[in-house]
Amino acid sequence: MTLPDLYGSTPVDLVSAQSLATFPVNTFLENLAIAPDGDIFVTSHETGEIFKLAIDRTLTQYAKIDGKVSGIAIVGADRFLINGWTADGVPFVATLSAGTVQSMHTIPEGAFLNGITPLTPTLYVMADSYRGAIWSFDLVTEAINIWLEHPLLARSDVTDPFPAANGVKRFGPVLYVSNTQQKRLLKIALDASLQPSEPEIFVDGTNIDDFAFDVEGNLYGATHVYNSVVKVDGKGHTTIIAQAEQGVTGCTAVGFYGTDLYVVNNGGMFLPPPGGVEAAQIVRLELGVAGAPLLNED
Repeated sequence: MTLPDLYGSTPVDLVSAQSLATFPVNTFLENLAIAPDGDIFVTSHETGEIFKLAIDRTLTQYAKIDGKVSGIAIVGADRFLINGWTADGVPFVATLSAGTVQSMHTIPEGAFLNGITPLTPTLYVMADSYRGAIWSFDLVTEAINIWLEHPLLARSDVTDPFPAANGVKRFGPVLYVSNTQQKRLLKIALDASLQPSEPEIFVDGTNIDDFAFDVEGNLYGATHVYNSVVKVDGKGHTTIIAQAEQGVTGCTAVGFYGTDLYVVNNGGMFLPPPGGVEAAQIVRLELGVAGAPLLNED
């Protein structure tokens, strides 16, 4: 596979990095959620596992489902919202508590559920990477609906396995979405009732998987097959802050705790580096700036 040279002329300003945990080769770490006490919960996509890396760096299996798991969000004390596929390949949304599935809803009309983020304490949205849509899930009523479906969220080539709409995060009155296959970051303005406006292109020509914001509005994105973490400022200017040498080969997702950014990866499973697939890792990048709260209302 030959990749477009998206970042050949991008400035590089590397930050300090430290590996906190490693996993066996061919472990596809997909997403993460970080609790207020610093515990990190990571989804292992192919095996349907969720791992917990405690603040003391003890690594344990928190939960396992019969199927595959993609997105994860913390929705309460020891309570999580996850999505993925059942063992029969049907997309699902489920809540977990104490490592056990509390409720599960299949979505036969879905295709590839992925990143999850809150709009309110009880209303969450999640990307559907192959349908080209965003679903909403209400924690109280457990209603699941299409929130937005649009060509800018969709795949331009349905034979290409790269996901389209992938990561989703809100910053102020705007929902940001990465379309990995189209190589775009999108902005979707929210009205007073949190309904979406027409999506707009924020950055063209960037390969972002999942991402997170700092309090200043800078976006930090995992570039997956480009083996780097990038910083995108409010004007769309990009800087590379971590590369394969920092342990982010095949990075899929990032999340803040304090002033550090935590990165998960798959060691290059989708596009192996010259030396072959590496061990998956959880890596800490020292940024010195705090992350924005997920519910950062305008």
